[in-house]
Amino acid sequence: MKLLALLPEWPPAQAIALALNAALLGGLIARDALEPLLGKTVALEASDLGVRVRLEYGARGFRPYSRSEKTDLSIKAGIADYLALALRREDPDTLFFKRRLVMTGDTDLGLVVKNALDAIDWSRLPRPSRGR
Repeated sequence: MKLLALLPEWPPAQAIALALNAALLGGLIARDALEPLLGKTVALEASDLGVRVRLEYGARGFRPYSRSEKTDLSIKAGIADYLALALRREDPDTLFFKRRLVMTGDTDLGLVVKNALDAIDWSRLPRPSRGR
């Protein structure tokens, strides 16, 4: 049994929502790219950790989704695969065809998420400062 799977969903969902909202505010993710997600819910599952978070996207950004209704899109992958996607070390299509990334539900929304990830301007991310 995976220990993390026993923890409540809300704390990691809140952390991910805060990170995504910071990316929106910082201009890393374009709001207009996410317009089709307005009012929609997305579940992200790290299959190797047994952690699943559900998020809703609205006019004010992302927030944890706590209702019991079904989500519009579910994305499932290992944590290393999510990281590889974020760092652009792997293409989502490659992971999908290798069955390391699984999407269910509204796959058009999956394409929106994929395109938003591809459009992230990582050069706008502040560089870590070197302490003396």
